[in-house]
Amino acid sequence: MTSIRGETIAPPAVGQGSGIWAIWRQLPRPQQSRVDACVGFLALLTLLFSRPLTRLIRYAAQSDLHSHIVLVPLITGYLLYIKGSRLPAAYRSSIAGAVMPGAIGIAALAVAIEWRGSLSVNDSLALMALAFISFAAAGGFLFLGSKWMAAAAFPVAFLIFMTPLPDALVDWLEKASMLASADVAAMYFDLTGTALVRHGTVFELPGIVLKVGQECSGIHSSWVLFIASLLASHVFLRTRWRRMVLVAFVIPLGILRNGFRILVIGLLCVHVGPHMIDSAIHHRGGPLFFALSLVPLFLLMWWLRRQEQRLSPPG
Repeated sequence: MTSIRGETIAPPAVGQGSGIWAIWRQLPRPQQSRVDACVGFLALLTLLFSRPLTRLIRYAAQSDLHSHIVLVPLITGYLLYIKGSRLPAAYRSSIAGAVMPGAIGIAALAVAIEWRGSLSVNDSLALMALAFISFAAAGGFLFLGSKWMAAAAFPVAFLIFMTPLPDALVDWLEKASMLASADVAAMYFDLTGTALVRHGTVFELPGIVLKVGQECSGIHSSWVLFIASLLASHVFLRTRWRRMVLVAFVIPLGILRNGFRILVIGLLCVHVGPHMIDSAIHHRGGPLFFALSLVPLFLLMWWLRRQEQRLSPPG
């Protein structure tokens, strides 16, 4: 039984379900009105941002790095759905909680409008997406309150992945990943006994010279792997430090995977022929190596989950 301001709400009867809809139907009328107002606010906000959101969807569909954006709202909705009855059913406005996301939204919108002539398409959409998410979060605080927002913190925070990474950050990540991947690839070549003369990111191999460029950084796969690890750690793990271990594991895993891809391409060029530099495994092999990197990630997650279950008290 759940009590809201002295009113008792019975749990859903068998066959009625225990999701958000079943909970809404049992709320007192004032609480239902708050939920309705929040839904109406989000609908109006989406309508006001319909133009930049449409541009964002089109941009994401054509982008290798940001193709995941269209899935983020769906994942957030699913996470809220499975939380269902665990979300607080007592709603109270939290003006203090709405101040910070509201201020962030206003600032992002102001910068996007003021500098729209000098911003890239990516950065302009990033600011508009940040403004939209911030205003949505502010609405959550205003209509549902701080307790509800705290309980729904992960699904709501997950919406930040609707925001494209800024160009400057992408450039820095690509360069850092490129250098780290070159170091790991050089180690792999040494372990395989392959003759190698290295000049920074240029590898002189028997019969061919390879250059590890920024486009070889694997930043898209690593970014998706990072998002997947966050999602998996939230859904399958309970302890904070185990979640942190799983997410932190993605950084070396992405670098090791990318170095391995460079190794495979290099060995194919040496032992099969230089023409392998133009093969499908080079230009379209990203998904294959991404799938391979999922294996150690999920093995670690499985082991961490087993440890949690083993240490959990019976009952």
